[in-house]
Amino acid sequence: MKRLLTMLAAATLTLSLHAQKTAREEIAENRFLSGSNYLDYERQLSTTPLTPTPKGYEPFYMSHYGRHGSRWLISEGDYRNPRNTLREAKEAGKLTAKGEEVLRTVQAIYDTSTDRLGDLTTVGERQHHNIGKRMAQNFPEIFKAKGLTIDARSTVVTRCILSMIAECEELMAANPTARIHNDVSESLQYYLNQNWEGKVKRQSGRGDRVANEWRQKLTHPERLMKVLFNDEQYVYNNVNAATLMRQLFDVATNMQSHDTQLELLSLFTDEEVYDQWRIRNIGWYQNYGASPYTGGVMPFSQLNLLKNIISTADTVTQVQATLRFGHEVCVMPLACLLELDNCGVSTDDMSKLDEVWRNYRIFPMGCNIQLIFYRPKKSGKGVSPAPDDNILVKAMLNERECRLPVATDMHPYYKWADLRQYYLDKIAKFERN
Repeated sequence: MKRLLTMLAAATLTLSLHAQKTAREEIAENRFLSGSNYLDYERQLSTTPLTPTPKGYEPFYMSHYGRHGSRWLISEGDYRNPRNTLREAKEAGKLTAKGEEVLRTVQAIYDTSTDRLGDLTTVGERQHHNIGKRMAQNFPEIFKAKGLTIDARSTVVTRCILSMIAECEELMAANPTARIHNDVSESLQYYLNQNWEGKVKRQSGRGDRVANEWRQKLTHPERLMKVLFNDEQYVYNNVNAATLMRQLFDVATNMQSHDTQLELLSLFTDEEVYDQWRIRNIGWYQNYGASPYTGGVMPFSQLNLLKNIISTADTVTQVQATLRFGHEVCVMPLACLLELDNCGVSTDDMSKLDEVWRNYRIFPMGCNIQLIFYRPKKSGKGVSPAPDDNILVKAMLNERECRLPVATDMHPYYKWADLRQYYLDKIAKFERN
């Protein structure tokens, strides 16, 4: 019976994927999606109402991992390199009027980045305030419970700490009786931002050849160079056109991280936007998804995080919440490791990857995974979710309800005992092989 339910769930998911718009169509309608990990969380908020709590149950625990909000680009070179290329061309008299306009825009955004590289922006702070508000609104049984205990922990990176603070401020505003413990320490890094090690480290980079091949195949800078420069021979001799195109695209897509009227995305045609996104979709899949080119092991980079999620849930005996704050390089492989919806898909056909796996659905700025635990209302306090067969769990990726890799007849609710055992078996198999 369980096998039949699993097959039916997989068939339903496949049909739903085919019924959805293609990535090309989605990006044409909302160009911001092409930003991949630079996507502003609030540019694709879910409009689907959450499924009502099962009759006779109540939510009592949330286990969460969230990425920091929108930020400046991390490296000065991200802004400086395209600026310098354009500035040198201007000094040589080789820019078109449009090229000079683009240079002014890049210079303006570069100027704002002084001493702010990697910092949380006001857009990023706002994302987490709003996520915190919706947590309290969606699960008042948890977040408005008197004397609620919230354990909030962050990596040591400032933008993550500030994101945690913004979210916790909203939760405190919703429930002044809440007792929030914030912690930031190198001692937490082993699971909040685990380094690649063992089999994961050995397999890392094995998909780079494929990613590089597609990067070259999908980068077509000829038209853009004619827009920016007035001398083709100058471009041929002095400009790495493909690199400049990709650099400008990164600056363009990350401008949604700021409250600004400056924009560069209109520089690119719909086809160029789609192709540039595909390059990044393939690259992220090779490094963090269940790609067969890396032996399907990259999601296990978050092995310690999954272990922490399970072991922490085992200790819960009252209404409470565990909030963890870190990075997209943790959220993405964790979503794949948990097999949320189709995040854990394995395919070697990169020409059709975007039919089954789209990075912008997984890891925008502020992305998060919420596991909400439910218990029978009559169970009272003192019930741990781990051994109790009556405990249910629901998973949400960016506040969208997800399918999970075990059978259920009441999606999006699953028996925690079944899910817990599935993940423990998955961990054991990985560590054994």
